Amino acid sequence: MKEDIKFKFCHKMPERSFHFKGRKFPLCARCTGVFLGYSTLSLFHLGVITPNLLLITVFSLPMLIDSLTQSYGVRESNNILRLMTGFMFGASQAALIVLIGNFLVSLISIL
Repeated sequence: MKEDIKFKFCHKMPERSFHFKGRKFPLCARCTGVFLGYSTLSLFHLGVITPNLLLITVFSLPMLIDSLTQSYGVRESNNILRLMTGFMFGASQAALIVLIGNFLVSLISIL
């Protein structure tokens, strides 16, 4: 039997994960969204979208609000919302990576 992919940071709860043809995804919906959001890295790197701190903050807040309100029992989220907010958070992390990279390159070019 094939061993599942190990992702230590994800709870992988079946009710918070997507299923396809009777098989559960290896990650929960939110972590799936985060990994899909990482795919936007090239858009930021190539300058299609200019990364800035406002964009990073605005894209990070929905997941933080969704996860914290769910954690504290204020409301129950759903997998589509988890996927979308996770995607936005992953994209914000990609933008942050490019922003920091551009800053470091500008420091090096000064030398």
